[in-house]
Amino acid sequence: MAEAPKIELFIKASDDGEGVGNCPFCQRLFMILWLKGVNFTLTTVDMKRAPEVLKDLAPGSQPPFLIHNGEVRTDTNKIEEFLEDTLAPPQYPKMCCRYKESNGAGDDIFHKFSAYIKNSNPGLNDMLEKKFLKSLMKLDQYLLTPLPCELDQNPDSSVSTRDYLDGNSLSLADCNLLPKLHIVKVVCRKYRGFEIPAELSGLTRYLQKAYEREEFRHTCPKDKEILLAYHSVAKYLYKQEK
Repeated sequence: MAEAPKIELFIKASDDGEGVGNCPFCQRLFMILWLKGVNFTLTTVDMKRAPEVLKDLAPGSQPPFLIHNGEVRTDTNKIEEFLEDTLAPPQYPKMCCRYKESNGAGDDIFHKFSAYIKNSNPGLNDMLEKKFLKSLMKLDQYLLTPLPCELDQNPDSSVSTRDYLDGNSLSLADCNLLPKLHIVKVVCRKYRGFEIPAELSGLTRYLQKAYEREEFRHTCPKDKEILLAYHSVAKYLYKQEK
């Protein structure tokens, strides 16, 4: 058997410098390594203290970055590709999507969320909320639509029963989307009193299944970390809401 790789993942630290900070890219790679089942070392980087590790290992970079057998990698997308190619079957699970549509599912949500949450003009809120909700509905519809493999099993199926974007296993696409959806939930609840509608049954099921998984639940930053990160960009519509 080949010698196990030496992997160290550096992620953004929480405000107190000890826990996990708010960074969906960091959580994405944290989840991938956990799901791959490989042994790795996790190091939180306190950005306020400008640690020497950044100057020495990845000058000019922000977490996340990865050291694999002594080689530093700093681009999140390239790290993901590298891990999928390197930590491959039969020793490690394959995590890329079977269906290309799964990779793009929900890809417009974070953009619509940002416009919605950064708006301070009450007159624009309804329009921005509708656009944001439409993006959630689009994802919900994808999650409710049977995948080809489900139709192969049951040609008469009209509603998908799968757990995640691409099937019943968490994929690279889930590791990209779920950290963003968690941020969306926390920030929208705080600044708009907005909850993802229960009527979006596919999306509701998806999130319920995701939060049951420790690989997602235990890699999420605490709510206070997310709200701290959005304190300077998210806008209340009315002062009294503070």
